[in-house]
Amino acid sequence: MKTQIEKVSNLGRKLNIEIPANLVSTTFNRLFQDVQKNVELKGFRKGKAPINMIKTMYSDRVKQDAINELLKLGFSKGLQDHKLNPVNYPEFEFDEVVEGNDFNFSAKFEVIPEVELKFYEGLELDKTIFRVDSKEVDTILENIQKSRATNEEITEARPAQLGDIAEIDFKGFIDGKPLERGDGTNHPLELGSKSFIEGFEDGIVGMTLGQSKTINLKFPENYHADLSNKEVTFEVTLKKLSKKVLPELTDELVSSLTGGKGSLEDLKKNIQTDLEERQHKKTEDTLRELLLKKLVLLNPLEVPTSLITDQKKLLVDDTRERMTKEGMSEQEFEEYQSKWDAEFENSAKEMIQVAYLVDAIANKHDLNATKADVDTKFEEYAKQTGIDIARVKEHYSKAESMNRMIQKITEDKVVNYIMSKANIKEITAKA
Repeated sequence: MKTQIEKVSNLGRKLNIEIPANLVSTTFNRLFQDVQKNVELKGFRKGKAPINMIKTMYSDRVKQDAINELLKLGFSKGLQDHKLNPVNYPEFEFDEVVEGNDFNFSAKFEVIPEVELKFYEGLELDKTIFRVDSKEVDTILENIQKSRATNEEITEARPAQLGDIAEIDFKGFIDGKPLERGDGTNHPLELGSKSFIEGFEDGIVGMTLGQSKTINLKFPENYHADLSNKEVTFEVTLKKLSKKVLPELTDELVSSLTGGKGSLEDLKKNIQTDLEERQHKKTEDTLRELLLKKLVLLNPLEVPTSLITDQKKLLVDDTRERMTKEGMSEQEFEEYQSKWDAEFENSAKEMIQVAYLVDAIANKHDLNATKADVDTKFEEYAKQTGIDIARVKEHYSKAESMNRMIQKITEDKVVNYIMSKANIKEITAKA
C-alpha cells in the first residue's frame, strides 16, 4: 500500500493512498464469502448458494462495504506512516472501486497545531479593583421597600405627575381603525416606567381625574415590523390616581422578610458582604479574562477552521437557547446572530487558542488535573451546594461532564501559575 502526504495549508493535509489490486480482491472475496455464509436463497441451504449468484445479487452492498473498509484501512495506514494527528473527520475523494484493480483515494483533513510557547511568564497585568459603592446598599434597601410598597389613592385635586400610578381606559387607532390589542380598561400604569411607547406616559402627565385626551404618537423604527414607524392615536381617560407608599425600614420589616432572623443592621451587613463578594469575583474574573487574552496575543497560534466552526455553533446554540428563554423571537435572534457573527467567530477562535496554550503550559510544568484535584473539587461542590458527595460524583460520572471538570481544574492551575509569575499592578475602577 502506497501513501503520500501533501501540505495544502498550514494545518491542512491531503493523504493520497493507493491500495493494490490484490488487497482489493481479497477484501471483496472475504465480504462476498461473509454474505454467502449468512444468506438463505430459495432452492439452496444456508451458506450453499453459488458465489456467482451472491456476487450478482449483492454486488452493490458488498461494493459499499468494501469502500468503507478500504477507506478506513488506507486512512489508518497513512496516518501511521506519516505520524499525523487529525482533528476532524476527513473528506474522502475516490475513484470507482473495481474488484481486481488498484483503488486510489485521497483524504483531506486538518492536523493538531504545534504550540510554540513564546511568552507567558512575567506578564504585565493591570488588576482592576471593583469596590462597593455605599449607594448600592441603599439601592437594594430601597428595592426591598418597593417590594413591600402599597398603593394609596390620591384624593387631592391635582394633575397626574411622574411617579403616580394612573388607572386609565384607552383605545388605539391606526388610520382610523382600532389597533389590535391596543386597548385597555381600568389599566394601571406607573407614569415614568416606560411601559408604553415613548410619549404615551408623558401625554398622561398633567391630566386630571375624569379627563379624556387624544394622544398622537408614532411607533419607533425598531418596533414590530407591522407597526414600525406608523402613526397611532390613543384616546385616553384618566379614572384614578394612586401613589406608592414605601414601608419604613425597621427590624420588624426585616423580620417579616427573613422569617424572624436578624435585624436591620444584620441585613445591611449581609448586603454589604454579598456585594463585596460579587465585586471581588468581578475583579478576579476580569483579571483572568485579561490574562487569557494576553496569553493568546503574546503566543500566536493558528487553529483548525473545523474546530472554530464547531465551537462557534456551540456558542450560537447556547446563546439562542438563553435568549429564547428571555423572550427573544427566532427572527430577532437571527438578526442578532447576523449582527454579531464576527464576535461569535472571534470568541470561538480564542477559546480554542486558550485550550491549546493551557494544555501546552500544563504539560510543560506538570499542572494537569490529578485524581486528588478532582476529589477535592467534589468535596468543594458538595459543601457549596449541600448535595451529598455521592450524588455529586454520580453527576460527573458521564465522560463529557468529567472532561469539562478536568479541563476547568487544569485551566485554573495554569492561570494560578501564570499569575504567580506575573507583574500585577492594582488600579481602582472608576465609579
